[in-house]
Amino acid sequence: MAQMKAVEALVEVLKKEGVTNAFGVPGAAINPFYAAMRSIGGIDHVLARHVEGAAHMAEGYTRTADGNIGICVGTSGPAGTDMVTGLYSAQADSIPILCITGQAPRARLHKEDFQAVDITSIVQPVTKWATTVMEPAQVPGAVQKAFYLMRTGRPGPVLIDLPFDVQMAEIEFDPDTYEPLPVIKPRATRAQAEKALTMMNEAEKPLLVAGGGIINAGASELLVKFAEITGIPVIPTLMGWGTIPDDHPQMVGMVGLQTAHRYGNVTMLASDFVFGIGNRWANRHTGNLDVFTKGRKFVHIDIEPTQIGRVFGPDYGIVSDAGLALEELITVAQEWRTAGKLKDRQNWLQECQDRKRSLLRKTHFDSVPVKPQRVYEEMNRAFDRDTCYVSTIGLSQIAAAQFLHVYKPRHWINCGQAGPLGWTIPAAIGVCKADPKRKVVALSGDYDFQFMIEELAVGAQFKLPYIHVVVNNSYLGLIRQAQRGFDMDYCVQLAFENANAPELGAYGVDHVAVAEGLGCKAIRVLKPEDMPAAFERAKGLMEKFRVPVVVEVILERVTNISMGTDIDAINEFEDLAENPGDAPTAIGLPA
Repeated sequence: MAQMKAVEALVEVLKKEGVTNAFGVPGAAINPFYAAMRSIGGIDHVLARHVEGAAHMAEGYTRTADGNIGICVGTSGPAGTDMVTGLYSAQADSIPILCITGQAPRARLHKEDFQAVDITSIVQPVTKWATTVMEPAQVPGAVQKAFYLMRTGRPGPVLIDLPFDVQMAEIEFDPDTYEPLPVIKPRATRAQAEKALTMMNEAEKPLLVAGGGIINAGASELLVKFAEITGIPVIPTLMGWGTIPDDHPQMVGMVGLQTAHRYGNVTMLASDFVFGIGNRWANRHTGNLDVFTKGRKFVHIDIEPTQIGRVFGPDYGIVSDAGLALEELITVAQEWRTAGKLKDRQNWLQECQDRKRSLLRKTHFDSVPVKPQRVYEEMNRAFDRDTCYVSTIGLSQIAAAQFLHVYKPRHWINCGQAGPLGWTIPAAIGVCKADPKRKVVALSGDYDFQFMIEELAVGAQFKLPYIHVVVNNSYLGLIRQAQRGFDMDYCVQLAFENANAPELGAYGVDHVAVAEGLGCKAIRVLKPEDMPAAFERAKGLMEKFRVPVVVEVILERVTNISMGTDIDAINEFEDLAENPGDAPTAIGLPA
């Protein structure tokens, strides 16, 4: 049996579990781990500028490809507390990341040692498991358990806290014979599949709601196959966007209070049966449950038993991994179609397609300053179907979901529930690290962009190029719009006259200068007709210099984006499309 330091065993286990990359910030209490990474090799490290940034980079890394698990590393004390937001974001969206923190020596844990904090107690509500390893020989087993938990059931984040002396202690460990624990996933039975399909078959206007659990399971192709066999229209959730291509005839829109299409909401209200797979009935998707559930039956499939009935009681629930459930559903559906037992859904699908073709919002505005809708129209033109979009919260993200197009799973990288400002830059860097060949386009409002703008330097230092579209209205736009209900516009204005950039007028921060100061390239756009050339120039700069390229578009100060309190009460603040020229890049509108 080989004898080694516990922290060396940790590195060996990480490699056996498939880890090749980590994001973090070294410090005194975690230096033994960094020493082990350096001496053993095999794990590439990206140095973040902020430890919260490292956590969001790990999130972006995980979200990029099936099987990925991002690793974020920090020292004791504030490094762990800085990563709480990343852990919360990961837990909320069922994203496995492993957070490794250093800790004071065991004998000093209760003596108010420098930067000693009970991080495991702090993060327990936002992790699947958190532990401070008190015995050196337990380090390999703790890491093994962490990966087992992250991969089993509903995925989620784990934190392992390592006292300095635990890291340094010698233990017996044989890395050559180490094996990850087998992953156990619940599977729908044939009887359950038959019951669910019977209920669907009895309906006249059924819908499939495709959630992020399908993407987590790597089952998007199965979802499309099941939809095509049955002929059922599909409504992806925000986290499930990309499970079915936007231009697929059975993709009939997204539903919700904000990140939704007009045609998607109307189709949901017209349905009489909803088959939810791998989704959680988020409140921004459902709105008022009385409106959402009235007149329709529900089947819900989820990998986590306590998710069934958490928001409302479905008519039938199945606990299963989304991919395994779809395999069983496909088997039964194929048999039923061969036997002629499945209903013909062509008339219902045609009805949904007609709405997708006609119930559109206008995007083609020529005004200066630029209206945000025009930005997404030009993005649809500039970026092809292989583009991967990264975004977090705000009017920019909401409008993006209403107007952009996504064609592949894991090509809409979005923190759906937590929505922390500042998430976009580090998450995009994590995506680029996970897949250097991917065409990544991030999208931020000016406030999200400013929150963790220092992480742009990471992209420059480590040659992780992507395009970052910043729509700048010098406002906390979503909060300003929410304040309309309180008849106020209070503490949400970011406008000021910048003494160093008078050409900006009242738009305040010179994002171009800041981005360039951090080693990146940047372009400012003032007119809608200049956007195509700016996007093409950005692509060229990105390829030439291999750094992030910021394209800032100066927007009109106030725009209210479509949203409401219920899916049958969405406020449309802008003109709707009346002809093809009003929404020229919309899918489904005749040429």
